[in-house]
Amino acid sequence: MTTALARIERFVDEGGLHLVATVNPEFVMRAQKDRDFARILDSADLCLPDGVGVVWAARRAGCPQREPVAGSDMLPLLASLCARRGFRLFLLGAARGVANELAEQLRAKHPTLEVASHDGTPGPSGDAESLELIRRHRTQVLLVAYGAPKQEAWIDRLRAQLDVAVAIGVGGAFDYATGRVPRAPAWMRKAGLEWLHRLGRQPWRIRRMAVLPVYAFKVLRTGP
Repeated sequence: MTTALARIERFVDEGGLHLVATVNPEFVMRAQKDRDFARILDSADLCLPDGVGVVWAARRAGCPQREPVAGSDMLPLLASLCARRGFRLFLLGAARGVANELAEQLRAKHPTLEVASHDGTPGPSGDAESLELIRRHRTQVLLVAYGAPKQEAWIDRLRAQLDVAVAIGVGGAFDYATGRVPRAPAWMRKAGLEWLHRLGRQPWRIRRMAVLPVYAFKVLRTGP
C-alpha cells in the first residue's frame, strides 16, 4: 500500500494521464475473453493486486508481492494524501447520492481537501456533464466507481479528454467508505476471507464468483 500511494503521488507530480486499475481474479478471468478489457488493463500505468487471489498468483509466478492493495483500503489513505499535498480529488459514480455523501464525509475529516463529486453515468449520454464538472474542478485525482469493466472502459474511452493526472476505477469502494455496505471483520480480511463475507451479504455475487475455481485451476497449471 505504501509503495502504491507513493507511485500515485509521483504520477500526480509528473502530470499527464495515468490509469490505475485495481485488479482482482474476476478481472483476470474476464480479460481472458474480453480483448478490449485486456487491452485496457495492459495499457494501465499501474495494476494493483486487489485481493488475495492475485497476490497468490503473483507469488507463484515469482513476484514477491507481500499483500493485497484493495481500492476500499486505499481510498481513505489516498484522501489523506490529497489533503496533505493539496491534490484536487473528484468522486464519480456509485448509486445516486453516494459520491456526494462520501465527499461530505471526507471534507469533515480533511477540512483542507478540495473534493468534488457527481453521480454521472457510464454511458455516453452523461459524458459532457461529467467532463465539464471535472474540468471546472481542475481535478488531479479522479476515482470512478461504476464497477468493472464499465469504469475502466469509461476512462479509456475519454482518455484524450480527461485533463487529470490519475484516474482509478474503484468499484464498490464508495459504498464501503460511506458505511452503506459493511466491510468484513478485520480477522476475515486478514485471513483472505472478505469474499466470503461479501457473498453472504450479497448472494447475487455467486454468479460473478463462479469463475474463481477456474481461476485457481489456471494458476495452479501455469505456476510456479
